[in-house]
Amino acid sequence: MKIGIVFAMWGEHHRLLPRTGANPHGEDSLRVKLEQLRWATADTRVDWKLYAVDDGCPHGSADLARAIAAGNPDGDRVAVLELARALPAREGPLAGLASAADSRKAGAIILGCVTALADGADAVIYTDADASVHLGQIGLLLRPWVDRGAGVVLGDRKHRDAVLVKQEARWGEGIVLLRHMQRMIGRAIYARGIHDTQAAFKLYSRGLLQEILRRPTVFDFSFDSDWILASLAEGAEPVQVPFAFIDSAAESASIAQGPMTTREALLKGLVAAVRRHGVEHDEEMALVLDEEVASAADLERIIDCLPPALAGARAEQLGDRDLMSPAEIREWIRSH
Repeated sequence: MKIGIVFAMWGEHHRLLPRTGANPHGEDSLRVKLEQLRWATADTRVDWKLYAVDDGCPHGSADLARAIAAGNPDGDRVAVLELARALPAREGPLAGLASAADSRKAGAIILGCVTALADGADAVIYTDADASVHLGQIGLLLRPWVDRGAGVVLGDRKHRDAVLVKQEARWGEGIVLLRHMQRMIGRAIYARGIHDTQAAFKLYSRGLLQEILRRPTVFDFSFDSDWILASLAEGAEPVQVPFAFIDSAAESASIAQGPMTTREALLKGLVAAVRRHGVEHDEEMALVLDEEVASAADLERIIDCLPPALAGARAEQLGDRDLMSPAEIREWIRSH
């Protein structure tokens, strides 16, 4: 089998380099990924290639990745791509993207996937640029695809058998409200027990990925949900697998660009995706988001406040409109 592994780079110049006194958050991440993949596939018939895609990084991530790859024994297994050089595109999945400045991760992931498919990949895995996911775990994704013919396999950090090391407390307590809103809008996903939509450890088979890429809905951080919905529309039922994840927050692009900017993109993109795919969702909640959240600043006002109606709510209760209705959420947003 031939596997493509894709990740996007924006502001990854520190994590690509080793940790030093001058670079305290360095992870040597590209070299580490190559070492992990070499170890995991030793003495197997798995052929792989790593696609590192610059998403318009202002700090030269692409040039840095090329230099690192050039000095590595597996450097010929690395393709360093730049989204800016692929745009504007007159046709294909990137035709709807004006420039690299308009991409928030998805444009780079799409370019990596398109290139991997053109290189003959039978399936594509995407991950993050950091070292939060040990790629020695790729067998967890490959097994359901090989043994069960799964078109899409989703890594699940919420699974009881998963290992998750993450500082959830970095968000204000109002994050519970945003999750409640998200689950009402994304009912078609969450009703299937898919709760970790954003895990950067997923596999898509060649045929399914080709269909998804015919017409992507968004080019931002919300693409994960869009692709899951597109898979469901194609009749592919996602398989979820637990895996180990150690958060790497210090240099996170979502933190650098503003956490509520990311959350706004996730919510707005989800609305666009559920409407585009015509799946069941709470349209009243979607309208509240349309009309009451004009920018990330509106989310900033409520992220540190927990509505009394959600105090003590269990994770599995979120998304139930009887817990806090769209009308009540509208009033809460307006009052803050």
